Amino acid sequence: MSEKRNLRIALLEDNHEQAARVLRWIESNGYHCSVFNTADEFQRGFRKSSFDVVVLDWMLEGTSTGLDVLEWIRKTLTSDIPVIFATSRQAEEDIVTALRAGADDYLAKPVRQHELLARLYALARRAQPETELLECPPYVFDTANREVRMNDDPVKLTEKEYELALFLFRNRGRVLSRQHLLTSVWGTSAELNTRTVDTHASRLRKKLNLLASERWKLTSIYQHGYRLEEHTSH
Repeated sequence: MSEKRNLRIALLEDNHEQAARVLRWIESNGYHCSVFNTADEFQRGFRKSSFDVVVLDWMLEGTSTGLDVLEWIRKTLTSDIPVIFATSRQAEEDIVTALRAGADDYLAKPVRQHELLARLYALARRAQPETELLECPPYVFDTANREVRMNDDPVKLTEKEYELALFLFRNRGRVLSRQHLLTSVWGTSAELNTRTVDTHASRLRKKLNLLASERWKLTSIYQHGYRLEEHTSH
């Protein structure tokens, strides 16, 4: 991730006091955080938006547990979004169970502020490693010089078109909400209409040939956002 403030974090925590504390820590560090108190709220939120990292409590009100939510994430959404468990369950068998179920990290409660923030950022960087060259043939992104080439030919993009294209290719295969794209490309304080994303996406389709007939396709997800996907047959 090029900037820490671009991180979008989903927190599932049924203890309102604990949730408020963690939210304060996260947002004071410049990240964006959405808090959910139940598994149902969490799933509804994920259908409307998208996130870079998930923090899950294990024990929740109702019949669902954090493990149930993790299973839903891995089966329904995407297999690669980083997930951290933050829970008072500290037995070795619990940790092993969570990691085998697909968790990427495990924090014991009471959670410490700086440790949590460091783990969040480390997971996000691991999921989206920063490299000077990002190669997704026929495209090559030169992040040091902020340039993109298509079939070895330079493509002229505006600053925001380039940032949006780079973010989409770094997150290829993922469904990204318009709000996620606004936050990550234009910044958390940007007071922009989501039509801004649509306009830039339309330009990228033309300039980078991200059409259905090409190797890479930028698809609009109705009432949600966009997904950049590769056609393996090409």
